[in-house]
Amino acid sequence: VQLVESGGGLVQTGGSLRLSCAASGSIFNSNVMGWYRQAPGKRRDLVATITHSGTTNYADSVKGRFTISRDNGKNTVYLQMNSLIPEDTAVYYCLYQRRFDGINYWGKGTLVTVSS
Repeated sequence: VQLVESGGGLVQTGGSLRLSCAASGSIFNSNVMGWYRQAPGKRRDLVATITHSGTTNYADSVKGRFTISRDNGKNTVYLQMNSLIPEDTAVYYCLYQRRFDGINYWGKGTLVTVSS
């Protein structure tokens, strides 16, 4: 499975960005896609995930500001990020998880920088 992310960049506090991640290769319907992020000097943490059927899960820190969605026909997951704050600055990684064996695939990451 290959994952290609896009949409990162520099934005001011209060601004918005939309990340996209397209999956290709051996795609199974039973999967979870999502986003994690890693700030400098910190561990990689959950942002949001979404199952193939559309069940979502969010980190408390982004609830009400970020929205995850997916287009199963395009094998693509999106992350709409609104009301961005400097603490959201990180490299955002796309995740594809095969549910039947739990194997994870990761994208190379896209940098999001929120200036104060």
